[in-house]
Amino acid sequence: MELGLYTFADVNPNPSRSKGAEGAERLKHLIEEIELADQVGLDVFGLGEHHRPDYAASAPAVALAAAAVKTKNIRLTSAVTVLSSDDPVRVFQQFATLDLISNGRAEIMAGRGSFIESFPLFGYNLEDYDQLFEEKLDLLLALRDSETVEWEGELRAPIRGRGVYPRPLQDPLPLWVAVGGTPQSVARAGALGLPVALAIIGGEPRRFAPLFDLYREAARRAGQDQAKLKTSINVHGFIADTTEAAAEQFYGPQAEVMNRIGRERGWGPTSRAHFDLSRGPNGALFVGDPEAVAEKIIAHHRLFRNDRFLLQMAIGLMPHAEIMRGIELYGTKVAPIVRKALTERGEGAKATA
Repeated sequence: MELGLYTFADVNPNPSRSKGAEGAERLKHLIEEIELADQVGLDVFGLGEHHRPDYAASAPAVALAAAAVKTKNIRLTSAVTVLSSDDPVRVFQQFATLDLISNGRAEIMAGRGSFIESFPLFGYNLEDYDQLFEEKLDLLLALRDSETVEWEGELRAPIRGRGVYPRPLQDPLPLWVAVGGTPQSVARAGALGLPVALAIIGGEPRRFAPLFDLYREAARRAGQDQAKLKTSINVHGFIADTTEAAAEQFYGPQAEVMNRIGRERGWGPTSRAHFDLSRGPNGALFVGDPEAVAEKIIAHHRLFRNDRFLLQMAIGLMPHAEIMRGIELYGTKVAPIVRKALTERGEGAKATA
Protein backbone atom coordinates (compact mmCIF):
# COMPACT_ATOMS: atom_id res chain seq x y z
CA MET A 1 0.00 0.00 0.00
CA GLU A 2 1.24 3.45 -0.91
CA LEU A 3 1.29 6.01 1.89
CA GLY A 4 1.04 9.70 1.21
CA LEU A 5 -0.25 13.15 2.00
CA TYR A 6 -2.54 15.69 0.41
CA THR A 7 -3.40 19.31 1.11
CA PHE A 8 -5.22 22.32 -0.33
CA ALA A 9 -2.51 24.76 0.83
CA ASP A 10 -4.78 26.58 3.28
CA VAL A 11 -4.17 30.26 3.98
CA ASN A 12 -5.79 32.86 6.22
CA PRO A 13 -8.68 34.31 4.17
CA ASN A 14 -8.40 37.55 6.17
CA PRO A 15 -4.67 38.04 6.74
CA SER A 16 -3.13 40.97 8.56
CA ARG A 17 -0.73 41.43 5.62
CA SER A 18 -1.33 41.33 1.87
CA LYS A 19 -2.83 38.19 0.39
CA GLY A 20 0.13 38.00 -1.96
CA ALA A 21 2.57 37.79 0.96
CA GLU A 22 0.34 35.22 2.66
CA GLY A 23 0.23 33.07 -0.47
CA ALA A 24 3.96 33.36 -1.09
CA GLU A 25 4.79 32.09 2.39
CA ARG A 26 2.31 29.23 2.18
CA LEU A 27 3.61 28.03 -1.18
CA LYS A 28 7.20 28.21 0.12
CA HIS A 29 6.17 26.06 3.05
CA LEU A 30 4.27 23.71 0.73
CA ILE A 31 7.39 22.98 -1.32
CA GLU A 32 9.31 22.33 1.91
CA GLU A 33 6.61 19.89 3.02
CA ILE A 34 6.70 17.98 -0.26
CA GLU A 35 10.50 17.91 -0.19
CA LEU A 36 10.49 16.48 3.36
CA ALA A 37 7.83 13.92 2.45
CA ASP A 38 10.13 12.71 -0.32
CA GLN A 39 13.16 12.62 1.98
CA VAL A 40 11.41 10.48 4.62
CA GLY A 41 10.22 7.98 2.03
CA LEU A 42 6.53 8.69 1.60
CA ASP A 43 5.10 7.54 -1.73
CA VAL A 44 2.62 10.22 -2.86
CA PHE A 45 1.85 13.91 -2.38
CA GLY A 46 -1.44 15.35 -3.61
CA LEU A 47 -2.44 18.99 -4.05
CA GLY A 48 -6.05 20.07 -4.42
CA GLU A 49 -7.51 22.74 -6.69
CA HIS A 50 -9.67 25.47 -5.18
CA HIS A 51 -10.71 28.98 -6.19
CA ARG A 52 -11.40 30.54 -2.80
CA PRO A 53 -9.61 33.05 -0.52
CA ASP A 54 -8.86 30.36 2.07
CA TYR A 55 -6.69 28.24 -0.27
CA ALA A 56 -3.52 29.08 -2.21
CA ALA A 57 -3.66 26.17 -4.66
CA SER A 58 -5.72 27.08 -7.72
CA ALA A 59 -3.06 25.73 -10.13
CA PRO A 60 -1.80 22.40 -8.70
CA ALA A 61 0.31 21.48 -11.73
CA VAL A 62 2.40 24.65 -11.34
CA ALA A 63 3.13 24.08 -7.65
CA LEU A 64 3.80 20.38 -8.22
CA ALA A 65 6.24 21.24 -11.00
CA ALA A 66 8.14 23.43 -8.55
CA ALA A 67 8.21 20.48 -6.14
CA ALA A 68 9.31 18.10 -8.91
CA VAL A 69 12.71 19.75 -9.23
CA LYS A 70 13.22 19.49 -5.45
CA THR A 71 12.29 15.81 -5.15
CA LYS A 72 13.46 12.47 -6.50
CA ASN A 73 11.01 9.66 -5.82
CA ILE A 74 7.65 10.84 -4.51
CA ARG A 75 4.68 10.71 -6.88
CA LEU A 76 2.99 14.06 -7.51
CA THR A 77 -0.76 14.19 -8.06
CA SER A 78 -3.63 16.62 -8.08
CA ALA A 79 -6.16 16.02 -5.32
CA VAL A 80 -8.31 16.93 -7.10
CA THR A 81 -8.34 18.52 -10.55
CA VAL A 82 -11.84 19.98 -10.94
CA LEU A 83 -12.27 18.52 -14.40
CA SER A 84 -15.86 19.71 -14.88
CA SER A 85 -14.81 23.36 -15.04
CA ASP A 86 -11.47 22.92 -16.80
CA ASP A 87 -10.41 22.13 -20.35
CA PRO A 88 -9.23 18.50 -20.59
CA VAL A 89 -6.71 19.44 -23.28
CA ARG A 90 -4.99 21.91 -20.96
CA VAL A 91 -5.22 19.49 -18.03
CA PHE A 92 -3.53 16.80 -20.07
CA GLN A 93 -0.84 19.15 -21.37
CA GLN A 94 -0.07 20.51 -17.91
CA PHE A 95 0.26 17.11 -16.29
CA ALA A 96 2.16 15.67 -19.25
CA THR A 97 4.61 18.55 -18.77
CA LEU A 98 4.77 17.79 -15.04
CA ASP A 99 5.43 14.16 -15.91
CA LEU A 100 8.39 15.13 -18.08
CA ILE A 101 9.83 17.50 -15.46
CA SER A 102 9.45 14.89 -12.70
CA ASN A 103 10.84 12.02 -14.80
CA GLY A 104 7.59 10.08 -14.78
CA ARG A 105 6.07 10.82 -11.36
CA ALA A 106 2.92 12.77 -12.29
CA GLU A 107 -0.69 11.71 -11.82
CA ILE A 108 -4.09 13.28 -12.33
CA MET A 109 -6.84 12.79 -9.77
CA ALA A 110 -9.95 14.06 -11.52
CA GLY A 111 -13.16 14.94 -9.72
CA ARG A 112 -16.14 17.24 -9.60
CA GLY A 113 -14.69 19.21 -6.68
CA SER A 114 -16.18 19.87 -3.26
CA PHE A 115 -16.93 23.54 -3.99
CA ILE A 116 -18.74 25.22 -6.89
CA GLU A 117 -16.86 28.54 -7.24
CA SER A 118 -15.01 27.38 -10.36
CA PHE A 119 -18.21 26.91 -12.38
CA PRO A 120 -19.31 30.57 -12.61
CA LEU A 121 -15.65 31.66 -12.59
CA PHE A 122 -14.96 29.81 -15.84
CA GLY A 123 -18.42 30.31 -17.34
CA TYR A 124 -20.04 26.91 -16.80
CA ASN A 125 -23.65 26.22 -15.92
CA LEU A 126 -24.22 24.25 -12.73
CA GLU A 127 -27.25 22.67 -14.38
CA ASP A 128 -24.74 20.79 -16.56
CA TYR A 129 -22.83 19.52 -13.48
CA ASP A 130 -23.11 15.80 -14.24
CA GLN A 131 -22.84 15.98 -18.01
CA LEU A 132 -19.78 18.25 -17.86
CA PHE A 133 -17.84 15.71 -15.83
CA GLU A 134 -18.89 12.74 -17.94
CA GLU A 135 -18.01 14.42 -21.24
CA LYS A 136 -14.74 15.87 -20.04
CA LEU A 137 -13.62 12.60 -18.49
CA ASP A 138 -14.35 10.91 -21.81
CA LEU A 139 -12.25 13.51 -23.64
CA LEU A 140 -9.39 13.24 -21.13
CA LEU A 141 -9.30 9.48 -21.65
CA ALA A 142 -9.19 10.00 -25.42
CA LEU A 143 -6.30 12.45 -25.05
CA ARG A 144 -4.47 9.97 -22.86
CA ASP A 145 -5.00 7.06 -25.20
CA SER A 146 -4.04 8.65 -28.52
CA GLU A 147 -1.67 11.33 -29.78
CA THR A 148 -4.17 12.35 -32.47
CA VAL A 149 -7.69 12.87 -31.19
CA GLU A 150 -11.10 12.51 -32.82
CA TRP A 151 -13.76 13.50 -30.29
CA GLU A 152 -17.21 15.06 -30.18
CA GLY A 153 -19.53 15.95 -27.32
CA GLU A 154 -22.41 18.32 -26.65
CA LEU A 155 -20.89 20.88 -24.27
CA ARG A 156 -17.53 21.47 -25.94
CA ALA A 157 -16.40 22.04 -29.51
CA PRO A 158 -15.30 18.81 -31.24
CA ILE A 159 -11.68 17.91 -31.93
CA ARG A 160 -11.03 16.69 -35.46
CA GLY A 161 -7.77 14.84 -35.87
CA ARG A 162 -5.66 17.22 -33.82
CA GLY A 163 -2.43 16.20 -32.10
CA VAL A 164 -2.00 17.06 -28.41
CA TYR A 165 1.49 17.70 -27.04
CA PRO A 166 3.72 17.12 -25.18
CA ARG A 167 3.23 13.42 -24.63
CA PRO A 168 4.00 12.21 -21.10
CA LEU A 169 6.85 9.93 -20.14
CA GLN A 170 4.44 7.46 -18.55
CA ASP A 171 2.21 5.61 -20.99
CA PRO A 172 -0.52 5.88 -20.00
CA LEU A 173 -0.38 8.90 -17.71
CA PRO A 174 -1.99 7.69 -14.45
CA LEU A 175 -5.54 8.95 -13.99
CA TRP A 176 -7.57 8.42 -10.82
CA VAL A 177 -11.22 9.36 -10.28
CA ALA A 178 -11.98 11.05 -6.96
CA VAL A 179 -15.38 10.37 -5.39
CA GLY A 180 -17.14 11.54 -2.26
CA GLY A 181 -19.34 8.55 -1.57
CA THR A 182 -21.86 8.62 -4.43
CA PRO A 183 -22.49 5.04 -5.61
CA GLN A 184 -22.99 6.14 -9.22
CA SER A 185 -19.55 7.79 -9.30
CA VAL A 186 -17.90 4.71 -7.84
CA ALA A 187 -19.64 2.43 -10.32
CA ARG A 188 -18.63 4.68 -13.26
CA ALA A 189 -14.96 4.49 -12.25
CA GLY A 190 -15.20 0.72 -12.00
CA ALA A 191 -16.88 0.39 -15.38
CA LEU A 192 -14.09 2.46 -16.93
CA GLY A 193 -11.42 0.44 -15.14
CA LEU A 194 -9.95 3.58 -13.54
CA PRO A 195 -8.43 3.77 -10.06
CA VAL A 196 -10.76 5.38 -7.55
CA ALA A 197 -9.98 7.62 -4.56
CA LEU A 198 -12.65 7.87 -1.86
CA ALA A 199 -12.70 10.90 0.44
CA ILE A 200 -13.84 10.06 3.98
CA ILE A 201 -14.02 13.13 6.21
CA GLY A 202 -16.85 12.19 8.57
CA GLY A 203 -18.97 9.39 9.95
CA GLU A 204 -17.75 5.84 10.40
CA PRO A 205 -15.38 4.75 7.62
CA ARG A 206 -16.60 1.16 7.74
CA ARG A 207 -19.91 2.34 6.28
CA PHE A 208 -18.07 3.32 3.10
CA ALA A 209 -16.40 -0.07 2.60
CA PRO A 210 -19.26 -1.50 0.47
CA LEU A 211 -18.54 1.20 -2.12
CA PHE A 212 -15.31 -0.56 -3.04
CA ASP A 213 -17.24 -3.81 -3.44
CA LEU A 214 -19.58 -1.94 -5.80
CA TYR A 215 -16.55 -0.57 -7.65
CA ARG A 216 -15.06 -4.03 -8.17
CA GLU A 217 -18.42 -5.50 -9.20
CA ALA A 218 -19.02 -2.70 -11.74
CA ALA A 219 -15.58 -3.37 -13.19
CA ARG A 220 -16.28 -7.11 -13.38
CA ARG A 221 -19.57 -6.52 -15.20
CA ALA A 222 -17.80 -4.22 -17.68
CA GLY A 223 -15.12 -6.82 -18.36
CA GLN A 224 -12.31 -4.79 -16.81
CA ASP A 225 -9.15 -6.51 -15.61
CA GLN A 226 -9.54 -6.83 -11.83
CA ALA A 227 -5.77 -6.87 -11.40
CA LYS A 228 -5.60 -3.29 -12.70
CA LEU A 229 -8.16 -1.89 -10.26
CA LYS A 230 -6.73 0.42 -7.60
CA THR A 231 -8.35 2.11 -4.62
CA SER A 232 -7.39 4.87 -2.21
CA ILE A 233 -8.94 6.30 0.92
CA ASN A 234 -8.26 10.00 1.57
CA VAL A 235 -8.79 11.14 5.16
CA HIS A 236 -8.08 13.89 7.70
CA GLY A 237 -5.63 13.40 10.53
CA PHE A 238 -2.46 14.42 12.29
CA ILE A 239 0.59 12.79 13.85
CA ALA A 240 2.60 14.12 16.77
CA ASP A 241 4.99 12.68 19.34
CA THR A 242 2.10 11.92 21.69
CA THR A 243 -1.59 11.35 21.07
CA GLU A 244 -2.45 14.17 23.45
CA ALA A 245 -0.23 16.61 21.55
CA ALA A 246 -1.66 15.51 18.20
CA ALA A 247 -5.21 16.16 19.40
CA GLU A 248 -4.38 19.52 20.94
CA GLN A 249 -2.49 20.75 17.89
CA PHE A 250 -4.99 19.55 15.29
CA TYR A 251 -8.37 20.25 16.89
CA GLY A 252 -8.39 24.06 16.66
CA PRO A 253 -7.39 24.48 12.98
CA GLN A 254 -9.45 21.49 11.82
CA ALA A 255 -12.56 22.61 13.72
CA GLU A 256 -12.24 26.16 12.39
CA VAL A 257 -12.18 24.90 8.80
CA MET A 258 -15.06 22.45 9.28
CA ASN A 259 -17.19 25.10 11.02
CA ARG A 260 -16.44 27.68 8.30
CA ILE A 261 -17.49 25.25 5.58
CA GLY A 262 -20.37 24.06 7.72
CA ARG A 263 -21.81 27.57 7.98
CA GLU A 264 -21.80 27.76 4.17
CA ARG A 265 -23.51 24.40 3.79
CA GLY A 266 -25.91 24.43 6.70
CA TRP A 267 -24.09 21.88 8.85
CA GLY A 268 -24.28 22.01 12.62
CA PRO A 269 -21.17 23.19 14.48
CA THR A 270 -18.52 20.68 15.47
CA SER A 271 -17.30 20.30 19.05
CA ARG A 272 -14.35 18.87 20.97
CA ALA A 273 -16.54 15.95 22.05
CA HIS A 274 -17.36 15.16 18.43
CA PHE A 275 -13.69 15.53 17.50
CA ASP A 276 -12.60 13.14 20.25
CA LEU A 277 -15.22 10.60 19.16
CA SER A 278 -14.07 10.89 15.55
CA ARG A 279 -10.46 10.16 16.47
CA GLY A 280 -11.51 6.96 18.23
CA PRO A 281 -11.14 3.51 16.63
CA ASN A 282 -14.36 3.76 14.60
CA GLY A 283 -14.15 7.44 13.61
CA ALA A 284 -12.91 9.11 10.45
CA LEU A 285 -10.01 11.11 11.97
CA PHE A 286 -6.54 9.56 12.08
CA VAL A 287 -5.08 11.56 14.96
CA GLY A 288 -2.46 10.35 17.42
CA ASP A 289 1.08 9.27 18.04
CA PRO A 290 2.82 7.17 15.36
CA GLU A 291 1.83 3.83 16.85
CA ALA A 292 -1.84 4.80 17.20
CA VAL A 293 -2.11 6.16 13.67
CA ALA A 294 -0.28 3.17 12.19
CA GLU A 295 -2.62 0.80 14.01
CA LYS A 296 -5.67 2.62 12.66
CA ILE A 297 -4.29 2.62 9.09
CA ILE A 298 -3.68 -1.13 9.30
CA ALA A 299 -7.14 -1.77 10.75
CA HIS A 300 -8.81 0.17 7.94
CA HIS A 301 -6.74 -1.60 5.33
CA ARG A 302 -8.36 -4.82 6.52
CA LEU A 303 -11.76 -3.22 5.83
CA PHE A 304 -11.04 -1.55 2.50
CA ARG A 305 -8.20 -3.58 0.97
CA ASN A 306 -7.04 -0.22 -0.37
CA ASP A 307 -3.89 0.23 -2.45
CA ARG A 308 -3.24 3.78 -1.26
CA PHE A 309 -3.78 5.83 1.89
CA LEU A 310 -3.60 9.65 1.76
CA LEU A 311 -3.66 11.78 4.90
CA GLN A 312 -4.56 15.47 5.01
CA MET A 313 -2.60 16.95 7.93
CA ALA A 314 -2.13 20.52 6.68
CA ILE A 315 -5.67 21.75 7.32
CA GLY A 316 -6.46 25.34 8.17
CA LEU A 317 -3.79 27.42 9.85
CA MET A 318 -1.67 24.56 11.19
CA PRO A 319 1.80 25.89 12.13
CA HIS A 320 4.39 24.91 9.56
CA ALA A 321 6.77 23.49 12.18
CA GLU A 322 4.07 21.15 13.48
CA ILE A 323 3.24 19.97 9.96
CA MET A 324 6.91 19.27 9.29
CA ARG A 325 7.22 17.26 12.48
CA GLY A 326 4.08 15.34 11.55
CA ILE A 327 5.51 14.51 8.11
CA GLU A 328 8.78 13.37 9.68
CA LEU A 329 6.93 11.04 12.07
CA TYR A 330 4.70 9.76 9.26
CA GLY A 331 7.66 8.76 7.11
CA THR A 332 10.08 7.55 9.79
CA LYS A 333 7.71 5.97 12.33
CA VAL A 334 4.25 5.30 10.91
CA ALA A 335 5.22 4.08 7.44
CA PRO A 336 7.69 1.40 8.64
CA ILE A 337 5.09 -0.04 11.06
CA VAL A 338 2.40 -0.17 8.36
CA ARG A 339 4.70 -1.60 5.70
CA LYS A 340 6.02 -4.27 8.03
CA ALA A 341 2.50 -5.32 9.03
CA LEU A 342 1.26 -5.53 5.44
CA THR A 343 4.40 -7.32 4.26
CA GLU A 344 3.93 -9.94 6.97
CA ARG A 345 0.39 -10.42 5.67
CA GLY A 346 1.69 -10.62 2.09
CA GLU A 347 0.07 -7.32 1.10
CA GLY A 348 3.04 -5.00 0.82
CA ALA A 349 2.98 -4.29 -2.92
CA LYS A 350 2.63 -0.67 -4.00
CA ALA A 351 -0.17 0.56 -6.20
CA THR A 352 0.35 1.57 -9.80
CA ALA A 353 -2.35 3.37 -11.72
